[in-house]
Amino acid sequence: MRGALPSGTVTFLFTDVEGSTKLLHALGAEAYADALAAHRRAIRDACAVADGVEVNTWGDAFFFAFPTGSAALAAAALFDDALAAGPIQVRVGIHTGTPLLTAEGYVGTDVHRAARIAAAGHGGQVLVSAATAALVGTDGLHDLGEHRFKDLSAAERVYQLGETTFPPLRTLYRTNLPVPVTPFVGRDRELAELVALIDRDDVRLVTLTGPGGTGKTRLALAAAGLAAEAFPDGVWWIPLAPIRDPTLVLATAGQVLGSKNGLAEHIANRRMLCLFDNFEQVVDAAPGIGELLAACPNIAVVVTSRERLRLRGEQAYPVPPLAETDGEALFITRAQAADPAFTADAAVGELCRRLDELPLAIELAAARMALFSPSQLLERLGQRLDLLRGARDADPRQHTLRATLSWSHGLLTDDERRLFRRLSVFRGGSTYEATEAIAGADPDTLGSLVDKSLIRRRDTTAGPRFAMLETIRAFATEQLDASGEADEIRRRHAAWLLALARQLPPFVAVTREWLESLDPELDNLRAALDRLPEHGDTRLALELAESIWRYLKMRGHQAESARRFEALLACDVDPTVERGHALNAAAGMAVENGEFETGRRYAREALEIHRTHDDRWGIARSTFMLGYAEIESGAYATALPLFEETLRQMKVLGYPQYIGIAAWNLAWAARELGQTDRARSLYEEVLAIARTTGSVTLEAQALNSFGFLALHEGRREEALRLMQQALRIRRDVGDLQHTLLGLSDMATIHAAMGNHAVAARLVSSSQAIATQAALRLPDYERTQDEETLERVREALGADAFAEACAVGATLPLDRVVAIALAEDEEAVPT
Repeated sequence: MRGALPSGTVTFLFTDVEGSTKLLHALGAEAYADALAAHRRAIRDACAVADGVEVNTWGDAFFFAFPTGSAALAAAALFDDALAAGPIQVRVGIHTGTPLLTAEGYVGTDVHRAARIAAAGHGGQVLVSAATAALVGTDGLHDLGEHRFKDLSAAERVYQLGETTFPPLRTLYRTNLPVPVTPFVGRDRELAELVALIDRDDVRLVTLTGPGGTGKTRLALAAAGLAAEAFPDGVWWIPLAPIRDPTLVLATAGQVLGSKNGLAEHIANRRMLCLFDNFEQVVDAAPGIGELLAACPNIAVVVTSRERLRLRGEQAYPVPPLAETDGEALFITRAQAADPAFTADAAVGELCRRLDELPLAIELAAARMALFSPSQLLERLGQRLDLLRGARDADPRQHTLRATLSWSHGLLTDDERRLFRRLSVFRGGSTYEATEAIAGADPDTLGSLVDKSLIRRRDTTAGPRFAMLETIRAFATEQLDASGEADEIRRRHAAWLLALARQLPPFVAVTREWLESLDPELDNLRAALDRLPEHGDTRLALELAESIWRYLKMRGHQAESARRFEALLACDVDPTVERGHALNAAAGMAVENGEFETGRRYAREALEIHRTHDDRWGIARSTFMLGYAEIESGAYATALPLFEETLRQMKVLGYPQYIGIAAWNLAWAARELGQTDRARSLYEEVLAIARTTGSVTLEAQALNSFGFLALHEGRREEALRLMQQALRIRRDVGDLQHTLLGLSDMATIHAAMGNHAVAARLVSSSQAIATQAALRLPDYERTQDEETLERVREALGADAFAEACAVGATLPLDRVVAIALAEDEEAVPT
């Protein structure tokens, strides 16, 4: 077991085997394995003698921590002597610091510094940092002078244990790469990908693209530092932020490189890397970069820009937001710099997510920790563009998020600015067709905004979608609000969504295709419903809410839909046809949420409105909703005549889907009142309508009902097969509510068949998923579940029952449905 890690001032020792791959080939696998084992014993024994604690090991590398610098040096000298005569030579780095000690181990730049020092050395060489030398003295240490390491830190003095001569250290020596004020955090994957691109012989131009604040410059600098070893003639940074004249780009590069006779002539065949930083405002200079690459065969170029250069051979690298763990690590590191007493809490992760994991936004937010807690900052994020302000000595473009985005905005053409602000109306991204219809997009302008990293393209199974990071959208929304065209664009947006939703008429069966067409637009639908009442467009809002109520119902958003209807109906009380239809939909949502009296009240008002307007569809629908409130609340005798009247009205209108729905509910009421033969006849009518019209949702209702009839008549295997068929349909359509109800129904059958553990899992899973989705299960279903669970508890015993329920509660929907559908589908009644 590992000993306790030392805290306070700690000295770190890193080791790494030089040329391990060559050794493996030279010695052979068996001999190499023996040598590697001997090397490990030597290092561990020496470090143990000197009170070192093994922190980690990976491959052939070790990481030890020592309470003192002298102990670390003694251990290094001991195992260096022990390994001297063997085939394996290790490079060693030693550095002293005051890292943060957490439950997971050490955190801080001192760990990375020790690793960087080790990586700069050669086999058999022990390198010691100036911090360690200051503590132990320089006796026995050879001064190697000042060096800059690949993490782009400031130059520092490095010492070597002993006087043996080694090749020059692998450090940065021919470079002007700037020294960052703060350490680089995270981005391990992106760094590895970039360095690999830079090292490729067939890639000579890499352009990092992304909006302001994504950390393009920091990432490019870090990658250039790590790749420096491959460029013996140096790595050079050419800052272009102050330049506006494209003709000055190559001249500026010449000044940085010390050219006296022309840049291409100066570089000639030299192998060097040039990093052109902030190219977006001088993008017309791109052809000059192409000419430079053609004239200088050994040069590699890295560019940071908010758009691609569009040169042949260019390898674009869109810089993504930070990974979630990297975002939190960056926030914590910067917050502790602002307030050493800062400790992270659960709000940090949510804060980083709300800031789109955008490095600049996270850094600016972390700087506010001296004033606010993460929770307090979350509450103020509506003011994010101004609240998040940077250090006084930061680049003026990055004083605030607003300044950063204003910089990008100022580089756009009038057409690009117009489209940019209009696209802010999309909260959930958009298809090209939507951007064209609502925002007046054309391929060239939209493509330019994508190239400039203000819009992101995301490929989906339904085709490409275009979206903004939320931070950028907040800025674009301000531009739209100030343009004078905001109301018109938002009305277009809502009207387009309404037309999309109305592709399925309200009296036609819901299809999977319709549901899936609305899935990507859910955030847009919510945005429109949020905005329309604020701008007085309550009638359009009512129409939109009514057009999607079945979508929200089947996708498990009943509670949200009910809340929206309540608010919208309070805003617009005019007895219009639109209000009447909205009242009917609201009645359905109220009943779904167990608010039966509210449902009755809405349906009665709707019926009065539709009678006034002689709207026969509305009258029939209101009558149905009155029956729905009664049957869901268990008032079957009251519900039965209402559904009889609904069925008569729907047959006059000739709407097959609602004829089937009315007949199914009438059958339900009849069955509960003991009229089994009538119920069976009605279910057969429903199934025939469903198969004639292709209404799979109606078919599932009929099959499930036949399953219950079979169960009550003792035909359990048949009941199970019928309900499995119904469940498969509901799963495939994406009807969350009825899928969960189907699981509960199947649990009843499994309990009756003696499959008690399966029944417990199905019920506990459906209940857990419903809770997670804030989905209310009907009263009759909850009563059925309680009866099933009581039966299962008695059969299994307390411990086995608790275990089965615990397992079920952790099952995701797809897994529990797969369990429920384990048996093959068979014939259904005709």
